[in-house]
Amino acid sequence: MPTITLPPRCDRAAAEALLPEMVAALGSGALHINARDCTQIGQVMLQLLVSARRTGDGAVIEPSQALRETARQLGLEAELFDAQVFGGSAA
Repeated sequence: MPTITLPPRCDRAAAEALLPEMVAALGSGALHINARDCTQIGQVMLQLLVSARRTGDGAVIEPSQALRETARQLGLEAELFDAQVFGGSAA
């Protein structure tokens, strides 16, 4: 499973820089996204992560606390993470 590591600041520029790598990686099966160092995440990166989860064999996202909290606030936990990532509840 290919792995992509997100930078601490996941803004529009980071999303644009990572898009070609994600597209190429998603074409070869499931993708592992290491977001453990992510401290800031913007809307464009969130959209890219949702798209990665929905494309092909999907993606497994290993989130930081900041990403986990942002997803919770926006109601995106079930969309972005496997159940075990956020306590086994999809609600």
